[in-house]
Amino acid sequence: MASLRYRNHKWQVQVRRLGHTPQAKSFQSKADAQRWARHVEAELDRSLVPHDPRLLSTVTVAELLTRYRDTHTRDHRGEISEAKRIEVFLRHNWCRLPLAKASPAVFSRYRDARLQQVQPGTVIRELGLLRSIFETARKEWGYTAFDNPIASIKKPKAPEGRERRLMLGELEALTNACSTVAESWLLHGVQLAIETGLRRGELLAIRWSDLNFDTAVLRVPVTKTDKARTIPLTDRAIAILTERKAASATDIEYAFPVSANAFRLAWERCKRRAEKAGCKGVGGLRFHDLRHEAVSRFFEKGLNTAEVALISGHKDMRMLFRYTHLRPEDIVAKLRKSDMEVAL
Repeated sequence: MASLRYRNHKWQVQVRRLGHTPQAKSFQSKADAQRWARHVEAELDRSLVPHDPRLLSTVTVAELLTRYRDTHTRDHRGEISEAKRIEVFLRHNWCRLPLAKASPAVFSRYRDARLQQVQPGTVIRELGLLRSIFETARKEWGYTAFDNPIASIKKPKAPEGRERRLMLGELEALTNACSTVAESWLLHGVQLAIETGLRRGELLAIRWSDLNFDTAVLRVPVTKTDKARTIPLTDRAIAILTERKAASATDIEYAFPVSANAFRLAWERCKRRAEKAGCKGVGGLRFHDLRHEAVSRFFEKGLNTAEVALISGHKDMRMLFRYTHLRPEDIVAKLRKSDMEVAL
């Protein structure tokens, strides 16, 4: 990490990296000093640390985590949540251990302790991040003598996928609750999620330039897989976006000009209002459950797997089926209708 200090009317900056000679320089402005420090650190990060097992006794887990946060996390789309997760890691005692003592047993105890506090899915994500950090250290930073301790421990059993769909009366209650908000973007967001299956982040990234009202298609530029896709829109989706366009200022680029956190907080308030109005159980509904609802409705409309995958963006058909929760009662009705047609 670089250290800065103001002395003799100049900003003095020094960069230290284990295995490299410290570098120092003075600048008239703080901005120039910080810019030089970032450049030097990037150059040092691109160079490998010599294969030396003795280094494992002098480098701590915290140093690896901090270095990863400063050099890799900022390039990830989930930068904020990943940085927060690393900050939490840094509070644990095992972060002060040298790499030579960062054994699988240490992280097995951490795993077991965390399972008493959070859900298995959270622990799986935490272990996955730690494994990625340690693998980066081994493959990119030259710590080849370091055996990744996460690779040797057993992950918790992944929880079964949620099967939550909208219950009778929930959509109406949510619509009424959202309608009390001065701005219409929350109501439009909820409605459009059900019509398209878009994730919250995908909704918030929609620009008016991505939408073609004439052909009824929407380009989704920001996706979970980092690959843009173009999806067809229902008449209802077009009507929702038309209302959204009419409610938006002419100089606004995005269809939903709000932050992810503002949208999340508004969604939580909407659910609380719906519960107070008598819709019990809606508080347990997640916004992502609307994606489940949408995908299930696509299948119920008769779309085949390839057509649904085109809209939802799923590449793995197993994951697509996890998002598909058909109601047995609806299938019974279809079977009876089919039997009647055969009888006729």
